[in-house]
Amino acid sequence: MPGTYIMSIINLALVIGLCFLLYLVVRALLRYNKSKEIRKEKSATQKSLGEVLKGHRTQCKMTQEFVAEAIGVSRQAVSKWENGTSDPTMSNLIALSKLFNIPAEVMLSEIKAVEKMRIESVDEQYKL
Repeated sequence: MPGTYIMSIINLALVIGLCFLLYLVVRALLRYNKSKEIRKEKSATQKSLGEVLKGHRTQCKMTQEFVAEAIGVSRQAVSKWENGTSDPTMSNLIALSKLFNIPAEVMLSEIKAVEKMRIESVDEQYKL
């Protein structure tokens, strides 16, 4: 008898634990779905920065490896910047602008404005 009592308590604890885990997963998915606009906006910004960096690198006829060695980062870091997976730090961005012989302000001004995407998002949300 005492063994079955303990087993039923363990089973109850497992069921409660699984229910709580399911609750956390559902909550995380809801939060992820609500962040769709933010993810879309961030993706567009990163992609356009990557396009600008890759464009200047190819215009200067440099390889990712050469750029990486010149500014002291790995080739994978340069690849991530160009793919939009990550962004360069401000010091790396300044080093890139010096390497490409372009003022940092000019390079940053080439990034596509996200404002158009925000306007489309508002139009879609309110069906204007």
